[in-house]
Amino acid sequence: MEELRYEDSKIDERILRAVQELGFEVMTPIQAQAIPVMLEGKDIIGQAQTGTGKTAAFSIPILQTAEPDAEGPQALILCPTRELAIQAADEIRKYAKYMSGIKVLPVYGGQDIQKQIRSLKGNVQIVVGTPGRIMDHMRRHTLKLDQVKVIVLDEADEMLDMGFREDIETILEGMSQEHQTALFSATMPKPILEITGKYQKKNTVYLHLQTKELTIPLVKQYYYEVSRKNKEEVVSHLLDYYNPRRSLIFCNTKKMVDELADNLVGRGYFAVGLHGDLSQVQRDRVMAGFRSGQTDILIATDVAARGIDVDDVEAVFNYDIPQDVEYYVHRIGRTGRAGKKGRAFTLVAGREIYKIREIEKICSTKVEVRTVPSAADIKTAKSEK
Repeated sequence: MEELRYEDSKIDERILRAVQELGFEVMTPIQAQAIPVMLEGKDIIGQAQTGTGKTAAFSIPILQTAEPDAEGPQALILCPTRELAIQAADEIRKYAKYMSGIKVLPVYGGQDIQKQIRSLKGNVQIVVGTPGRIMDHMRRHTLKLDQVKVIVLDEADEMLDMGFREDIETILEGMSQEHQTALFSATMPKPILEITGKYQKKNTVYLHLQTKELTIPLVKQYYYEVSRKNKEEVVSHLLDYYNPRRSLIFCNTKKMVDELADNLVGRGYFAVGLHGDLSQVQRDRVMAGFRSGQTDILIATDVAARGIDVDDVEAVFNYDIPQDVEYYVHRIGRTGRAGKKGRAFTLVAGREIYKIREIEKICSTKVEVRTVPSAADIKTAKSEK
């Protein structure tokens, strides 16, 4: 499937700006399939795992049609747990950064209901919540569904496993007017097919993503909790401490690749950037330099790295965490080849820690937390070398 770039899709300029700032240039497979269909207003069933970038797949189309001035919520997103509801609400807010007047509210059990009732009285366009608490608000008439244009069931199989089937059906029954229903689930057990058969339209589009077996190569994986502004400093420390012969650094955007390449060269490293804007001649030159060892550090985007086939990469750095777990696996698979040892370092800023947990869960692997080596550690390491 030809990949779809965000800038080539029919997405609102303001959303596009936020998405690009977050570092997404190319859509993940679920986004490329779901976004155009949802923008057409059709119902969808998306069979996809966590860690595939599906929150963006449904929230971008929702934001596209959200009206800041309309009364009452226009979209309702059901999630199995409070953590997922909070995470999804956070993510949607990031995409809505440049849209004024769009409010996103997570509602879940365990949080004071009075506080939620007060928040719902304000103008909230998008409500993200767990089925039990959403039901509660419907019973109290503190959540009105008469303006809801889109309802999303996220991780539907998990919600059923947790015993939310009746709540979900009650919520779907309570939707009086014409609306769009999007259901996402990793598996398709019979109860889910019953729900889709009963509550989705006849022309529902079914998207099935082949779940590839994601096997993690024999690579030692570490992550470091850093602030955004310290990332460059941290990468320099790690390069000095481990002193890998060849390193690959992944960034999510072309802009970041160029910026980091310039700054590392300024710090005295032999680094060069590789991304889609380079001509074939430039790419070949960059790759020849990396293969021959003139350049020790290659900084690239996921798309540009596709053609990289160099055996002895000793370290891979995720300067930015990728939005799809599959990309993470591809990235770190560039090291530890041919029985050689490899290391993968991921820089985690702020709340991105949940992405590390997703990676661990989906790939049944362990990513160890490490502290950044200090100047003294680097000095010791150098004298031992």
